[in-house]
Amino acid sequence: MRLLLVEDDNHVAAALSAVLARHGFDVTHARSGEEALQALVPEGAGFGVVLLDLGLPDQDGYEVCSKIRKRTSTPVIMVTARSDVRSRIHGLNLGADDYVVKPYDTGELLARIHAVSRRTAHEDAASGGEAALLLGPVRIELPTRQVTVEGSVVQLTRKEFDLLALLAQRPGVVFRREQIISEVWRTSWEGTGRTLEVHVASLRAKLRMPALIETVRGVGYRLVVPAA
Repeated sequence: MRLLLVEDDNHVAAALSAVLARHGFDVTHARSGEEALQALVPEGAGFGVVLLDLGLPDQDGYEVCSKIRKRTSTPVIMVTARSDVRSRIHGLNLGADDYVVKPYDTGELLARIHAVSRRTAHEDAASGGEAALLLGPVRIELPTRQVTVEGSVVQLTRKEFDLLALLAQRPGVVFRREQIISEVWRTSWEGTGRTLEVHVASLRAKLRMPALIETVRGVGYRLVVPAA
């Protein structure tokens, strides 16, 4: 897989590139936001994943993520020292598919890269002609992966859409956290639990319907159909 590493520290980039190469990745190193954006022309330039460090010298990392998402659907994994939930949600709202908090374990990073690439391949293969899901003012177009609320399009990341679509297929049914992680993230890795919480919070905020996804304490989540 081709991977675009966006990192301004050459020593960090060299060490990480060596590790990634040993695991079969073809790494291209961009030292700034502008280099990264140029490398992704045209339409992602064949990269399977973008590993984006937020501490860049020329542009804010969040701004770079937003620009990347406008140009390509290539999955973006943010690398950040900011561990608070608000920062993570902000990154997801801008189109990031996942995040890794510094200092991170290399095994964790590799697991997240592989998980993102597996989801992308699965989604591309599974797209078909299924009907739309209607939930009050919410319409979920499964073939085009588009969500609208009262006719207005809501921009969701891949994982946000998958999570919403899963819950929406069985409204009112409680999905256990382990089941959601297995079906959306396609892993049983325990570290994904916090990611699930962040994505639920992000969905509630983007849809502006905090009551749409109900937390069932100690169990998981369910979708509550809003009144028409």
